[in-house]
Amino acid sequence: MAALDDLIQQIGDPELRARIQREADRLLKQKKFGLVFEDHIPECTPLYDIPIRRNSQVALKSGELNDIYRVVKINGDQAECVHETCHDTVTLPLKDLVAVAKFGDPIYPCLTQMDSICNAPDSDLWHTLIEADNYHALQLLEYLYAGKVDCIYIDPPYNSGAKDWKYNNDYVDGSDQYRHSKWLSMMQKRLKIAKKLLNPQDSVLIVTIDEKEYLHLGCLLEEMFPAAHMQMVSIVINPNGVARDHEMYRVEEYAFFVYFGQSGPVMLEDPLFTSDVNQRKNTMGEADESSHSHRTSVRWERLLRGGSDSQRSHAPGCFYPVFIDPVKRRIVDVGESIGRDTNRYTIPKRDGLVTIWPIAEGTQEEKRWQMSPENLKNLVEQGYAKVGAYNKKTDRWSLLYLGRKQRERIEQGQIVITGKDDNGVVIVEEAEEQIIKKVPKTIWNRQAHSAGEYGSRLVRTILPGRVFPYPKSLYAVRDTLKSVLDEKPNALILDFFAGSGTTLHAVNLLNAEDGGHRRCIMVTNNEVSAEESKNLTEQGFHPGDEEWEKLGIARYVNWPRSVCSIKGCDINGKPLKGDYLGSNIPMSDGFKANAIFFKLGFLNKNEVALGNQFKEILSTLWMKAGAIGVCPTIENIPDDMLILPKNSFAVLLDETMFAEFAKKMRMYPDIKTIFFITDSGKSFREMSDDFPQAATYQLYRDYLDNFRINIGR
Repeated sequence: MAALDDLIQQIGDPELRARIQREADRLLKQKKFGLVFEDHIPECTPLYDIPIRRNSQVALKSGELNDIYRVVKINGDQAECVHETCHDTVTLPLKDLVAVAKFGDPIYPCLTQMDSICNAPDSDLWHTLIEADNYHALQLLEYLYAGKVDCIYIDPPYNSGAKDWKYNNDYVDGSDQYRHSKWLSMMQKRLKIAKKLLNPQDSVLIVTIDEKEYLHLGCLLEEMFPAAHMQMVSIVINPNGVARDHEMYRVEEYAFFVYFGQSGPVMLEDPLFTSDVNQRKNTMGEADESSHSHRTSVRWERLLRGGSDSQRSHAPGCFYPVFIDPVKRRIVDVGESIGRDTNRYTIPKRDGLVTIWPIAEGTQEEKRWQMSPENLKNLVEQGYAKVGAYNKKTDRWSLLYLGRKQRERIEQGQIVITGKDDNGVVIVEEAEEQIIKKVPKTIWNRQAHSAGEYGSRLVRTILPGRVFPYPKSLYAVRDTLKSVLDEKPNALILDFFAGSGTTLHAVNLLNAEDGGHRRCIMVTNNEVSAEESKNLTEQGFHPGDEEWEKLGIARYVNWPRSVCSIKGCDINGKPLKGDYLGSNIPMSDGFKANAIFFKLGFLNKNEVALGNQFKEILSTLWMKAGAIGVCPTIENIPDDMLILPKNSFAVLLDETMFAEFAKKMRMYPDIKTIFFITDSGKSFREMSDDFPQAATYQLYRDYLDNFRINIGR
């Protein structure tokens, strides 16, 4: 409808324009079923590093990205261009133009290294930040890791109507009648590729959202992933609440968990996802919730049945007398069931003993015991049943027993029997260092999940003077990942709306806590804030200029935070103060981790096919081989082969040297990825047969074919 409205406004005849507009409005109001939204004008991506040539698609740097021209001639510093839709010919300065790619156009990506941090030289684990539009980055990642990702965690723009996200380089505000449709179109395009990245046998997609789009998002996820199992969790992120005009205060946001295959939540320590159970002060004076081992008294259950099926008539076999010694407080005997119709007063009393019947407190209503007399006798013999408290007002005694779950925990060693009392009743307590584990609940209310305290304030601590709106609480993300990856220490995690870099920070913290080897890939664009954009524009700068790019989110916030959290200091080199909550790990210790920062670039397919851009795709090959060890770089391309045992991959550049290559490769049995440069499919298959233990790929056909199919995606 957005495109139709634009076309209607171009109709010169006012009466005809009004009639067509009325008909379009009538069609729009017709009731539709299911989630219906438009596939909007294709999103476009600026390619600032791509030189402008004849036939290039371009847009004005100061204009709209989807307002596209085709370059037909270049004369010095001027470009003669034809507008894509109206076909007008204009001459524009080259310096004012930027090459653009529509989503669906074939692209041939590469990774240019911008920076790296190595704080664990003995580790071959490397995290990755990719500065890019996440759609094109996802296309690259599909080539690298299709079906291999264990967890995708994303925090997309919430479409609140504020300046929090752009569509075709323009902010989408609350007055845009198509903003929900644009948002859904944007999300669907990315989730289609994300689906191909996830391991279909065992993986999870996690998407956080607030009330503005959670209904639309839930429907979209159900439509796109019908075979998956989905749950929504409410997370209290602002206990004090956020004021909304004419609305209740909002304290929570939501996280959709979409489980694939056998994936699901794991058993975790009980305190993690309930209300705060223990708070203390850490060295920063912050409230801390310890995930601690603890000992508690064991719960004894009442023998008297409660609830809707507690009447004598519901289970006549569980209506019987229990005889106790009131002085020694001991169960002496258990009588037989008297059935449905026998009057309990006909059962004779026993000298010196009190007869206990299952009678409701304060009444004469006949109830039932929890079990048959035979089962109770067995529990008495084992010391698992006892006399409870005496109520003077009602002249009643209570009877207690250890329930099935508590008895199972005794068998598992989670509850310890330390002895028996004079009546033969067991003395029990929680085992020392016993940690109770449960499946997380769907409402998480922890002080540590406060986005203000442990999101915004934490970012300001690491990056003094730098502002990022609405960062997630580090511990909310850590706990979210832990709830599904606690038993996957080698998981591959992807966040393609990486923002301030909380996900990598959380992965490093989780690894430090449990010794894991999880790897994180982050993708974020390099947008500047709305305020900075205005200031830079007033100074005459444009996107792509160094002064502009250095203030973007990838370079100004995400990467500096990642480096500082790994090193354990702020951007001024001062050690971070305090401990990470729940783990007692000093922030100043940093993390034994490595990370590399790439910028996504684009190559000429003809140059790739000719083998002229091997150096440019070497980083991509390193990623495809698992990002093991320091990313290699080369000045001079070898003529025959490149064997990189520290990176666990090798490349045969000259297939005539295969015999020598195979001989050398016998020295490196641990290499698991091999690339063969050959135009012959037959030769590729024959060479691959000699390396059954390795994953093999044909260059450059494998690379080019993968991205060629992006046409019309």
